[in-house]
Amino acid sequence: MLKYLPPLNDHNLPYPDTIHPIVVHFVIAMVLFAFICDLIGYFSKNYTFYEVSWWNMFFATISIFIAIIFGQIEAGLAQPYEVVQPVLNLHTLIGWSLSGIIAAITGWRYVLRLRNPKKVPIAYLGVGVLLTGLVFFQVYLGDELVWVYGLHTVKVVEAVKEGILQ
Repeated sequence: MLKYLPPLNDHNLPYPDTIHPIVVHFVIAMVLFAFICDLIGYFSKNYTFYEVSWWNMFFATISIFIAIIFGQIEAGLAQPYEVVQPVLNLHTLIGWSLSGIIAAITGWRYVLRLRNPKKVPIAYLGVGVLLTGLVFFQVYLGDELVWVYGLHTVKVVEAVKEGILQ
């Protein structure tokens, strides 16, 4: 069965480079931009920003599941060595949690939009602050996986294959 799968390259991937970071950067940008639009709309009373926020959250909800799929594939192919495993596990746990949290917030936003498209309660903005903090922590963990532990970098892949890293 394995002979039908494409061969892995020097990044230990069946495709040229990691896809998870590309997709997840869209999610990060859309979630943060949605929150900024809500803040601008709230303080400026320019309610068109609420519409922009809604659509950003809607597409972020779809995109985060695509990011998770590629994240799971790439985490499995990374052959994480012992010291990186706790960070990768926490990053995975928060990623899955964020998918549910973002979906729930988007659902809440949809209900708010149906009730009154020109109003967002302060509680929603408070949740946006918490979501922003969680997203920043998740970004920190992802950066740590790449820039500190070097997952899917050629040198680390070679070191794992040679048994230098375990």
